[in-house]
Order: sequence, then C-alpha cells, then structure tokens
Amino acid sequence: MTRRTTPLLLALAAGSVAFLSSCGGDSGPSLSAEAETGRSIYRANGCASCHGPNGQGGVGPALEGIWGTEIELEDGTTVVADAAYIATSIREPRAQIVKGYSLPMPTNNLTDDEIDSVIDFIEAIGPTAGGASG
Repeated sequence: MTRRTTPLLLALAAGSVAFLSSCGGDSGPSLSAEAETGRSIYRANGCASCHGPNGQGGVGPALEGIWGTEIELEDGTTVVADAAYIATSIREPRAQIVKGYSLPMPTNNLTDDEIDSVIDFIEAIGPTAGGASG
C-alpha cells in the first residue's frame, strides 16, 4: 500500500461510517415517553425476536402500521387492531391467530401496566400510509 492510498482509504472508511450511522440502525421512530417504555418492554420480553425490533415483522406478523386496521385471522374472521385486540393477543396468545402465522405466540408474564405500555408502542408505530393488514 502506498502513502497516497492510505489517506484515500481512511477517507472512504470515515465516509462509510458516517453514512451507515446516519441510517439510524434499528433505533426506530422517535416515540413519546410512554411508547418508548412500551418499546423497552417489548424488546426486553422477547417480542422483538418474532415481530422485529421495531415491529416490522418476521416469524410473527408485523405490528408496524397495524393500529386501527382490519386483521384477518386464521379462522377467517376479522378484527380491528385496537387496544382490546392487542391486549387479548398478549394475554391469550393463542386466542386469535393472524392468518398465515401458524406458529403460536408464547405466553408471557406481562402486567396490565406493561401491556398498556406495549399497546402505546404499537399505536405509536402505526398505521402506515394507506393502512396495512396483518
């Protein structure tokens, strides 16, 4: 490596780091204090492992953008993604399975206050433009 290429490589490396850090990583959207608490609970209790770190989905359905939209369930019925539906889904994970997601959500030990905080997070990350369905 010559002395001229070293500064060029350093400049490219610094530019790459600046570009990648400006992408925000997986920090997600800016949230209210209540929703941020919900995101912390969501991540600390394993929800992110299936639903994605910011609710974008994965093995489990996306939560980002679902708030207030109709969700089709495995049994062919639909529900609106509101506080009641989400609370029931957290408390009784096998009660209403989203169509196309046969892997049941595991049970959890979240308190009512923690569930309310997770609901605040899910409400804060949706709906997306044009709505979404699960």
